Amino acid sequence: MLAKFSGKLSHLLSYWQRPNNSPISYRPVILASIGVTALILGLRQGVTLSLPGIRLALKMEALELGTYDQFVRLATRSTNLESDSAKKADPRLLVVAITEQDIQNLGQWPIPDGKMAQLLRVLEKHKPRVIGLDIYRDLPVAPGHDKLVKYLGKSDRLVAICKLSDSNSPGVAPPKALSPKQVGFSDLIIDTDGVIRRALLFARKEQGKCTTFSAFSYQLASRYLAFEGIEPFKATSAGELGFRSRKTAAKGTKIKPVVFLPLDANAGGYQGVDVGGYQILLKYDSAENVARQVTLTQVLNEQVPEEWIRDRVVLIGAVAASIDDAFYTPYSAAQTQQHKMPGVVVHAQIVNQIISAVLDGRTLPWYWPDWVEGLWIWSWAIIGGVGAWKLRHPLVLGFSGIAAFGVLSSVCYGFWLDSGWVPLVPAALSMVTTGGTVVVIAAYQMHQEREKILNWVKEREETIALLSTMYKGNLTTNQPNSQTTEIEKTAATVPICSAKNISAFSAQFSERYQIIKILGQGGFGRTYLAKDLQSPEGSICVVKHLMPARRDTKFLEVARRLFQTEARILEVLGQHEQIPALMDYIEKEGEFYLVEEYIPGNPLSEELYVDRRWSETKVFDLLENILPILDFIHQHHVIHRDLKPGNIIRRTSDEKLVLIDFGAVKQMLPTEGGKTESQTVAIGTRGYAPPEQLVGHPRPASDLYALGMICIQALTGIQPHDLLLLQDLETGNLNWRHLARISEELAQILDRMVQYHFSDRYQSALAVLTDLQKIDRSKLNQTTIEANFNEKTAVLPTTESDPTSIVPGWNHFPANNQSKNAQEQLDNHPTKLDRETNKS
Repeated sequence: MLAKFSGKLSHLLSYWQRPNNSPISYRPVILASIGVTALILGLRQGVTLSLPGIRLALKMEALELGTYDQFVRLATRSTNLESDSAKKADPRLLVVAITEQDIQNLGQWPIPDGKMAQLLRVLEKHKPRVIGLDIYRDLPVAPGHDKLVKYLGKSDRLVAICKLSDSNSPGVAPPKALSPKQVGFSDLIIDTDGVIRRALLFARKEQGKCTTFSAFSYQLASRYLAFEGIEPFKATSAGELGFRSRKTAAKGTKIKPVVFLPLDANAGGYQGVDVGGYQILLKYDSAENVARQVTLTQVLNEQVPEEWIRDRVVLIGAVAASIDDAFYTPYSAAQTQQHKMPGVVVHAQIVNQIISAVLDGRTLPWYWPDWVEGLWIWSWAIIGGVGAWKLRHPLVLGFSGIAAFGVLSSVCYGFWLDSGWVPLVPAALSMVTTGGTVVVIAAYQMHQEREKILNWVKEREETIALLSTMYKGNLTTNQPNSQTTEIEKTAATVPICSAKNISAFSAQFSERYQIIKILGQGGFGRTYLAKDLQSPEGSICVVKHLMPARRDTKFLEVARRLFQTEARILEVLGQHEQIPALMDYIEKEGEFYLVEEYIPGNPLSEELYVDRRWSETKVFDLLENILPILDFIHQHHVIHRDLKPGNIIRRTSDEKLVLIDFGAVKQMLPTEGGKTESQTVAIGTRGYAPPEQLVGHPRPASDLYALGMICIQALTGIQPHDLLLLQDLETGNLNWRHLARISEELAQILDRMVQYHFSDRYQSALAVLTDLQKIDRSKLNQTTIEANFNEKTAVLPTTESDPTSIVPGWNHFPANNQSKNAQEQLDNHPTKLDRETNKS
């Protein structure tokens, strides 16, 4: 299933492949990244869609808050699972938890004032720095109310709570016997999803029953820090809160103050949040162990060690499930039983954060300003766009996207460990969306490009037909009577111009390219190995020099049109890494030069020997190498038409197979006597070319036929024109299986590739690849079957230098195996021979 999906996706993106050294335009990436970033930033602020009967609000704040929660859980989990032991609770805090069992023991709720007074006296006896009572005591609870009032009037360690007023309630008043300086509001900031992620330190309420401006947790923390000689102060004129020490360090330098910056409306993942009062971001320290807990019964029975209370912050609050004083926190989503955290523990988290920041130097939560977050999101949009633009294989693109998301998540989590809240969700969405947008842009560009190529191919075929017609007319006018000798007839049909010295090349060509040697020559041109004098490395290239047979203005104009069209097509095809890139094309003085990338390596024909057979795995590799190239060119409406071992180069650098010789320049003139087919000029090599191609009707399945014949040749060690003798007289299909040891699965694929009727073959290279990927490679025969023959006489390359070829020679062979033969032809024959047809 995965292989099939990969094949289809590879089919859609196959045109994306380009050489690594090929320059690419980043303009689509930049434009897409800017557009996507603007969209993401807009969605962060929130977009409302109003449709008939529907009002849809789109905002990604919930996703970003979910990321915050996940980071909190991961950070505290990694802290609590440290190698030595579980993280210990903050020893400066103690929570006196009123449990369900405590309420059952007392027999009532709220706790009677007498028991509350007893609890407070027991605690104060052990001299804590401050006691925080997180239980409302605005009304008397008999019995023992007078005892509690008496205690409250004398105690300077106690801080009680009240509740601020809101639109639905006038609030809850503090105990009347306490000084206003010993009161703090207990209100907590709850986000829209019900989770507490922020702490409110100050608020101003001039009306209602609770008029204090400082929070309960802030009161506890500041009173504890006062014992350390640390006092709060206004850090800036804007009213930013800080703590500083009244003491000095050993050398007389002041201890660096700690400033608690107020929360911004767009802090981290928040967007336009209400930041009324003085809020800070709450970074939880632990899900359960922020403070040591003891029960009310244990304190009343004096079962708590004195050192747990002395000089501590003691918080008293209910944790019983029957008392609705619990809240959702970032831990709630991962908890299976107790989903809520008691309010007294939440206050302990806030107190712990303030004290730890001042005394322990713990980093306070921080976040970037809006413009930095915008750059951050844009940078990941660019990463996604560049990745989508450069990576071509769908699986590589997919895995790279997953890896990039992993890197992004790790970076954001790393910032969080340093208390930084950096946007993850917007950055990830911008990366993915930009990548998808770039894919769409590339698909559109490819659609436009394919339309152009389709028009070029049509124009090329029309131009070839026109050249053939013009050449036929030339033959007719040049033969006025039947007395023309056979030699004259032969000369009249020769499309090649007279030999031209290398020194006679046009100045425009010679200024840049230095001819090294001749690689070969065909019916109307030659192939040279040359050096690019203007490239920094002096790179080697292949020059195809086309010399049209006629020099009249009309013929040259049509030839020029074909040359320019062919150059455009080759330029596009050269984007594939296994097709030589077109480096330059020059037209001067009626002659044309195509300059292509030189592929160091050897033609596949040198690996195919008579009576020596390949293993199945080697043939399998051949198919896997060539089929994607054919799929690429067929997607561009181009048919190779001359697929044979001599046009396949095994590249020395990476052993990959490279497909060469795409030029329609070899179609400029008919090959024999000026005859043309109704559809197109017949191009191909007998044995490799299927029947429909030989009559001028090639199609993509024709290239698949040629590739199948190459594979069968490799498996049997028999040349294709000899294999044709094994055709079934009724069906025309080959009977070859008895000549090779091959698995049934691979044999069926090859049989279908070389069916006589093109409609019975695979219709696309992708279809062949899909079936090929279903074969278990490990079951293929991995031994090469060797024939018993004399090395000296039998080991000869199976080349295409035989009379079966119907293609003019226009090959791209490395200099080490073809140049000598080509040079001998130039030296020994006044009328040059075509290497493949052996005809003048």
